[in-house]
Amino acid sequence: MDKTFVKGLNLIEVLAVSQEPRGVTSLSREIGLTKSNVHRLLTTLASRGYVRRIDGNSNYELTSKIWELGVLVRSRMDLVKVSRQAMAALADSTGEAVHLSALDGYEVLYLDKIESRQPIAAYTRVGGRAPAWAVATGKAMLAHTASGAGALASSLERFTRATLANVASLDREFATIRVQGYAVNRGEWRVGVFGIAAPVWDATGQVVGAIGISGPGTRFKPRQIKTWAAAVISAAAAISRALGGSAGHG
Repeated sequence: MDKTFVKGLNLIEVLAVSQEPRGVTSLSREIGLTKSNVHRLLTTLASRGYVRRIDGNSNYELTSKIWELGVLVRSRMDLVKVSRQAMAALADSTGEAVHLSALDGYEVLYLDKIESRQPIAAYTRVGGRAPAWAVATGKAMLAHTASGAGALASSLERFTRATLANVASLDREFATIRVQGYAVNRGEWRVGVFGIAAPVWDATGQVVGAIGISGPGTRFKPRQIKTWAAAVISAAAAISRALGGSAGHG
């Protein structure tokens, strides 16, 4: 066990339940640490944005960063809960694997999944990650970020011959996604694995996730993609409404 890390957590917990800013001396008595130790911990936490020093004195209080992190965790929990019915309906109508994803930096984090009932399926797992620019759920979310493809410039990597690994290509792709309402992965992360996804919006008009299907490219013919895209968009709209959002726009 990392004792310094535990001390930092104890300090955060004490500050969280304090009704007013606290000084180093008061905190050291309550936690049972030396004042120099408490001061070092506070300095580290302040440098990371978790606490701030009150101007004019040596008292400290928590910032909203802990709350912001908690909101992110809670939103993911709520997203999974309200998405199950729409995911099940999408799995029934397409027969393909259904994924619920969130964006974590430039990666997709798989929050939930319903396995395909087909004998040949694409492998992913809940808790797994994928490069956002190379999978359908990731592109569906990235298309609606303010920074666009330019922010990805230093991270872009090519995984297959189909990967869109330059800013210009991705910007064109994102523009298409915004117009048609869904994203398509044509073997861009794994050779022969295709996907279709649409973004999920919350009550504040933010894209908080994406729902999509994936499977072997042999089953994702152009006409089938059109049909399944409508089902994916419908599923995303149902989840967005459950979150208090409005499908298709922020």
